[in-house]
Amino acid sequence: MDFDLTPPIGVGPLQIGMSRQAANTALGSLRDLSAVSESDRPGQHVFRPSGLMISIHCVRDMLEAIELGRPSSGTDRVLFQGVDVFALPALEVVRRVGEVTSIEEDPDDDASFIAPDLLLGFWRPFAADDEPDEEQGFFFSSVLLARPGYYDTPAQAAERLRQSS
Repeated sequence: MDFDLTPPIGVGPLQIGMSRQAANTALGSLRDLSAVSESDRPGQHVFRPSGLMISIHCVRDMLEAIELGRPSSGTDRVLFQGVDVFALPALEVVRRVGEVTSIEEDPDDDASFIAPDLLLGFWRPFAADDEPDEEQGFFFSSVLLARPGYYDTPAQAAERLRQSS
């Protein structure tokens, strides 16, 4: 199954800003009922048979972020404008996403990247860009799609609020 990242809207039935109850229902709809994982936690995350993890983060009864973890097989793909974010090397994903929007190294983690205008965050535990056999560092391990302002500091949130007034 293909999961298209459509920031700032969401992924499939998971829509940023929906109620926690609606998000729980949408998350449940992404389970493969023929192979339910014992690791599933309703209202938190599901694991598909491919190993793809889909997690939701709700605050104040509202879906604020969706995180997807790299599958172990190719039966599920996570795409951003045709770019398979888990099948391609991390630096290739950065290059291709950079053709669409700005993307920058995470100031707190030089192995990870953020597309701030879209609020997409790409994470891996370490960088191993010249070592394809080192999968955890060569490929991204997760991608986060969030609401605008998700990463804001309190000062940035105040400025965002001031600008929207």
